[in-house]
Amino acid sequence: MAGKSFQLNKSYIDSEEKQRMLYIRTLIIVSISQIFGGAGLAAGITVGAILAQQMLGTDAFAGLPTALFTLGSAAAALVVGRLSQRYGRRTGLAAGFIVGGLGAIGVIIAAIINSVFLLFISLFIYGSGTATNLQARYAGTDLATSKQRAKAISLTMVFTTFGAVAGPNLVNVMGNIAVSIGVPSLAGPFILSGVAYILAGLVLYIMLRPDPLIIARMIESSKREQNVNVQTVSFDQVENKRGVIVGATIMVLTQIVMVAIMTMTPVHMQHHGHGLGAVGLVIGFHIGAMYLPSLVTGFLVDKLGRTVMAIAAGTTLLLAGLVGAFAPGDSMVLLIIALSLLGLGWNFGLISGTALIVDSTEFSTRAKTQGKVDVLIALSGAGGGALSGMVVAGSSYTTLSLVGGILSLLLVPVVVWSRKAKKIETNAQTKGTNVG
Repeated sequence: MAGKSFQLNKSYIDSEEKQRMLYIRTLIIVSISQIFGGAGLAAGITVGAILAQQMLGTDAFAGLPTALFTLGSAAAALVVGRLSQRYGRRTGLAAGFIVGGLGAIGVIIAAIINSVFLLFISLFIYGSGTATNLQARYAGTDLATSKQRAKAISLTMVFTTFGAVAGPNLVNVMGNIAVSIGVPSLAGPFILSGVAYILAGLVLYIMLRPDPLIIARMIESSKREQNVNVQTVSFDQVENKRGVIVGATIMVLTQIVMVAIMTMTPVHMQHHGHGLGAVGLVIGFHIGAMYLPSLVTGFLVDKLGRTVMAIAAGTTLLLAGLVGAFAPGDSMVLLIIALSLLGLGWNFGLISGTALIVDSTEFSTRAKTQGKVDVLIALSGAGGGALSGMVVAGSSYTTLSLVGGILSLLLVPVVVWSRKAKKIETNAQTKGTNVG
């Protein structure tokens, strides 16, 4: 059976048509899984902070759920990355989603028995689904050309929108279903999460064959055997380090700002008399803005360049912070605008940063490096989530939004440094070639 599978995989090496068909098939399968993954992701974002506030009786730790499932996301990103590197995307992604589903089930049980300890453990495990949802975006790029990478990332993210927007808007429905079966209403969305994450894992495990990363590695290995250029590899490795650093920095900064402001928005809204339906609507717009513009963003990242879109991310996040800071708490329209800009800025940063990471890594270490980068993203989100509650408790939501907007401006010097470093390196390489 193993020999037959190897021969099937090997048949893709010399057939560009089979590679193209597998690339399209991979995008379709990953996109289907992302619909379920998006729905699973949305529950924790929408009611996690409110559930913790209710169980703990204070706002100071309302950011803790986001911190916990993003910490869990960090641990899972490392594991999923390593599993994917060793066994392929199919095994790593399927395992990550299913574990996230088990975490959602744990949250439901914690709410039923009113156990804060179990809630925190379950939220940590639930974070595996968040990490896997992000890692899945890499699967579509394994067989993509350099001019297709951002578009491939974008396409999978667009399909996340369907589940991610539906999730928050089903808060009341799932709450009613939960109450009808004896479960606290705030745990209702986690019922949706558990089912959605497990379905996402099963779709990938059953359908993602042959594995795109394994095929891509075989193709790359075959090319290297035919044409080995030591000087090119050495230069590319220098490029890789800078590209990984810049790509990771872009995604880390956008994640901190987005998570911090998003986490405390539901609590801020409840303090101004908004119900769960209104919270779900605002978060729905936010998540829609995180994923729906992806097709256009992918085109822009491939067309205008990674650095231009990274600067656009910082500018958009600054606008989100300013609108959020000065919007009256009872204004649904301005809150929707602020959270939509927040999602859009995150979208720009994630796709441009991800494209840089893919550009700057080789197949022999790609999945492992991507996992490590996503650990940093998750940890930054955890820090943003944990500190957001403390900032609001100690000051205000206005302060949090302003600080987030200002922090996003750090993207500009990072990108400027990257461009200058690249020019210096290119000039040095040109001079060396001329001298030779």
